[in-house]
Amino acid sequence: MKTTTAWLLHRCVAAILLIAWASLSVQIELLAGPAGLAPAAELITTLAENDVGFWAAPTHLWWSTSDGVLVAGTWLGMALALAALFGLAPRRCFALSAPLYLSYIVAAQTFLSFQWDSLLVEMTLIAALLPDRGGSHPALWMQRLLLLKVMLESGIAKWQSHLGDWQDGSAMVHYYQTAPLPAPGGWYFHHLPASWHALAGWWTLFFELAVPLLLLLGPVPRRLAAVIFGVFLVLNQATASYGFFVLQVAALLVVCLEDDDIQRAYRALRQRIPRLPRAAPLHAPPLTGLGWWIPAGAMAAWVTLSTLSGLERFADVSLAPGLTSAARPLRVANTYHLFGHITTERIEPEFQTLTEGTWSPQHLRYKPGPLDRRPSFVAPHQPRVDFRLWFYGLSYARGTPGYVQTLVTRLCTDPGAVRALFATPLPPTPEAVRIVFWRYTYTAPGDADWWQREQVDMTRAARCR
Repeated sequence: MKTTTAWLLHRCVAAILLIAWASLSVQIELLAGPAGLAPAAELITTLAENDVGFWAAPTHLWWSTSDGVLVAGTWLGMALALAALFGLAPRRCFALSAPLYLSYIVAAQTFLSFQWDSLLVEMTLIAALLPDRGGSHPALWMQRLLLLKVMLESGIAKWQSHLGDWQDGSAMVHYYQTAPLPAPGGWYFHHLPASWHALAGWWTLFFELAVPLLLLLGPVPRRLAAVIFGVFLVLNQATASYGFFVLQVAALLVVCLEDDDIQRAYRALRQRIPRLPRAAPLHAPPLTGLGWWIPAGAMAAWVTLSTLSGLERFADVSLAPGLTSAARPLRVANTYHLFGHITTERIEPEFQTLTEGTWSPQHLRYKPGPLDRRPSFVAPHQPRVDFRLWFYGLSYARGTPGYVQTLVTRLCTDPGAVRALFATPLPPTPEAVRIVFWRYTYTAPGDADWWQREQVDMTRAARCR
């Protein structure tokens, strides 16, 4: 029984974990450290004051939220990912990595509350159930069903959009211009004809509502689904940056293939790169006894929880609210509603400092800032503050979140603490800080700049001294 698929899936999951932990490690002190923008210590205190215990907020940071503990946890995560990548007890590494990453989701929830963070926990836990030599295993089917769930639920969310923008074909007219972190290809795709955008929107509905069903129909339909989803992911990666999400879905495409497909592709690659070692198929006896029934039971429980959660989210039907509520903090059976509707405008907050009577913009490293600055390829790195500020720009009229207030304070009193967020050095002793809100749109073809903008609002200046 060849197990190339399971072996490759383990390595893909390990690589994504390594990327996720590395990206988080360079930001965690700024995000959730004692002097961070949303300190984990303050969150833990608030939870305790509201009688929220460990099982409702599972994180090891209940016991310590120091910078050392925060950073050490991310390094431990990278070590576990590297061990799994090199085949050193990958299942045990995944079994430890999933709750460790969940711990950071809980403690830094302001910045780690995105759907791909929950997806990482879910796919890692399922990978922990899948042995390298498992053959046709329940956990392999769980990963297939996870891919189906991500795509199908995202399609349902789009179909149910309160704006009706996917059904009327208008969603893609705005998508490329308003993505939280645009990529260079977005500018070019934005200027395609309106008829193309309408067709792309309708095709997206088809990709997500119909194509996932091919995963249930056998090897040939699954291969077709892998090709369609692969094209879909390439376009997504070229036009916007969503951290490691595209890589996650690409990893799940491995389960659309058969062992022979992967072996054949490797042999073709070896013809081009003769130095690659010869690949020998792995063999294992069929799993029996507890080796089969434990993952089969886990699969039944996971499918049940996923179905119940999906009914609550998309059909407003609560069959077992106590069960789904108890399971929700563990992120083991999530719902996904990626891009359920598309925002029609891009409002960007710009931080400005006053020095010697002159206001100067301080441009964030990964946001649209100077009009001539080309959007950059950011993925698979996930710049958490830049991404979160996109949501603030859309809802700034409702008030200023705590992390933004803290960022303004740091710009006043300790610019060095937030220097990493900005593209250029910050003034060491500004007189005041304010936030100006701009509506950004892409320029027309032929213009020298990438962006054009108009001011829509401005906060009252915060005096630094």
